[in-house]
Amino acid sequence: MGSDKNILKVRIFGAEYSVRGYADANYIKAIADYVDGKMREVDQSLRVDSSLKIAILASLNITHELFHERIQKTQLQKKLEDKITKLNQLIDQQISEKP
Repeated sequence: MGSDKNILKVRIFGAEYSVRGYADANYIKAIADYVDGKMREVDQSLRVDSSLKIAILASLNITHELFHERIQKTQLQKKLEDKITKLNQLIDQQISEKP
């Protein structure tokens, strides 16, 4: 993240928003594009009449993705920790067997 606050105009689902943040402008635009894409997916698949409902459903989809990624990360960390523990045990075993 940069140290200067960026103000960027982005377009999400046909509306323009001013977004302020310390992140890189390209990063902010990428996030806005992602949200816009999710809202358009919801709109095309469900044909909901309310932009608010579309935003809520899109946020639920994005949150589901986030939670799924967190679960996968936790599982991968656990597997890595288990492998490190086994590796350490093998190293300790090899060290203790040396005359």
